[in-house]
Amino acid sequence: MADPFAFAIQYLKGVGPSRARLLARLGVFTVGDLLYYFPRRYEDRRVASRLVPEMVGEIVTASGIVLGGEDYQPRRGLKITKFALDNGTGVFYATWFNQPYVFQQLRKGTRVFVVGRLRRFLNSYEIAVQEHEVVEGDDLLSAGRIVPVYASTDRLPQKTLRRIIRQALDEWAPSIGETLSDSFLERYGLPRVPEALEVIHFPSSLEKAAAARRRFACEELLLLQLALARKRLGIGARVKAHRHGEDGPLVAGLLEGLPFTLTGAQKRVWREISLDMQQGRPMQRLLQGDVGSGKTVIAALALLKAVENGHQGAMMAPTEILAEQHCSRLREMLGPLGVKVGYLVGGLRPAERRAVLDDIASGAVQVVVGTHALIQDEVRFRHLGLVVIDEQHRFGVRQRMLLQGAGHITDTLVMTATPIPRTLALTLYGDLDVSVLDEMPPGRLPVKTRLVASSRLNDVWGFVRREARAGRQVYVVCPLVEESESLQVRAASELAERLSKEVLPDLRLDLLHGRMKGREKDAVMQRFRSGETQVLVATTVIEVGVDVPAANTIIILDAERFGLAQLHQLRGRVGRGNEQGWCLLVSDARTPETRERLQALCSTTDGFKLAEIDLQLRGPGDFFGTRQSGLPELKVADLGDTRLIARMQQEAREILLRDPNLQSFENHRLSQALVAKYGDFLQGLGMS
Repeated sequence: MADPFAFAIQYLKGVGPSRARLLARLGVFTVGDLLYYFPRRYEDRRVASRLVPEMVGEIVTASGIVLGGEDYQPRRGLKITKFALDNGTGVFYATWFNQPYVFQQLRKGTRVFVVGRLRRFLNSYEIAVQEHEVVEGDDLLSAGRIVPVYASTDRLPQKTLRRIIRQALDEWAPSIGETLSDSFLERYGLPRVPEALEVIHFPSSLEKAAAARRRFACEELLLLQLALARKRLGIGARVKAHRHGEDGPLVAGLLEGLPFTLTGAQKRVWREISLDMQQGRPMQRLLQGDVGSGKTVIAALALLKAVENGHQGAMMAPTEILAEQHCSRLREMLGPLGVKVGYLVGGLRPAERRAVLDDIASGAVQVVVGTHALIQDEVRFRHLGLVVIDEQHRFGVRQRMLLQGAGHITDTLVMTATPIPRTLALTLYGDLDVSVLDEMPPGRLPVKTRLVASSRLNDVWGFVRREARAGRQVYVVCPLVEESESLQVRAASELAERLSKEVLPDLRLDLLHGRMKGREKDAVMQRFRSGETQVLVATTVIEVGVDVPAANTIIILDAERFGLAQLHQLRGRVGRGNEQGWCLLVSDARTPETRERLQALCSTTDGFKLAEIDLQLRGPGDFFGTRQSGLPELKVADLGDTRLIARMQQEAREILLRDPNLQSFENHRLSQALVAKYGDFLQGLGMS
């Protein structure tokens, strides 16, 4: 049979062009994609929930035949749709809020499954519906069994998705080749692919569904660990054209000129980096450090070591604001030592840009700081020896490799102020050595964090006014709007206008957001740094790297919309001077999970402890709020399963020890799967 991953989904029976377009929105383009589009959860519809007093307040699943319904609007902005359903033992009610289409959808005599919270209603029960599904005729895929529930759209109902997945399984599952060896499957007691695909979509028990998921989790983690191990082996096998010598007078001069002494953690990490740079193989190191732990000084030392050995250094940051700040700091530190620091971002005028490019090409600029502009084709280094990438999780692996490629084989130091649990770091950055700054500079006061209800906003603005009059500065972070950046900008602009005209008209306010041009951002930040602006209303563009010591208070509105790691990063913008820092989280969070998350931020300023809490509360799927690694996402593997990760790491090492190039018959399909999934990641190392 043909390859299901090469067979366009629209030609599968029951799909066609229209549904193919809907499936494309879900990332499904081929039959193979559909087979591996796994359920996000299951509903056990073999036995409906009992509607009894003990279940009141709980989420229940019930089914019934529609007897009749009504649609009414008790007040503006609220429309209620209510149906009476007969479940065979009595009548209960199902209620939908602001979903008027349901009234047209459910006809008398229709059988419907509803999921929602149960409550008492008169002498019966009522379910506030969260999800519902109409069951037609003898639909054996949606009733009387454990039913898969997929991420989907309104125009692609669950029952339609189940039907076409059933079709794909029947026609194509037997042709899916097995990736894992017989010995591996036997060792872990795992089913083969056709059986696992059948069971993960339409299990006869939840236990069998879990076993099928484990089979695919093992495969995902094994392929990931093989990719990371091969990347590491490939880098380790390469030889630099240069080798840095021991620390010289420039490094010594910087250390002597610092107005502070390095912490013990900084000294340890610098030794690790310095020794790495002196090796014949290229350095590949991740530097983790909480907000304020002193990563910039370490980066400056590494760049200076490259310069005093006759090479150029490049530092890439994710935003122009952060790049400009790094450039300013490096000029302060390295300028007195005779090192020329250049600045390259997209917002430069053509003449400025040309001059910087010429200086980079000639070597007149020894250290260049910039954004994505550094990886454009027109950038030519004379002799690039070190690449420093700040806030690594905001760049993909491919971008990192492009900058490294600009200087052939370079040393690379990637940094992040987002603390990462060790398990996650080993998984996402398995191709890198890891250094951790786990000690804060002495004398810095921990930021005090408080959770405030929106009903007390007047008190918050009063606090802001008192701080501003005392000569201190304040950030106000507008609520996060996920739908689009333009909506986020509009929300920030409206907030700034309301505060300046109605709430804080006596204070000097400014606005900062990501849609501003580089020069506008620079002007806003300059006014804030100089103290001309007392209150800066901003989006999350200030999340990383912005350093204004006089800013000691940050107000985060609708704090429940932000991730814990993001809130910790925002909090890191204050408390950077000698004054007590304050972080006020304005939120009306009602769910226990959300309150627990926000209270965790109030209870500790330890970023690594918060990272562990965040991993436990939210899971690893979107730990950073962005696709941080540049690797294909994991569909079923749980990055919290440290034991399974460790076992797959060991399996990967043993496989490569026996068969470094995966050329044996046993590993042939494993090699094909590795190239298919991680070819871009391994490209450039002769491994794809």
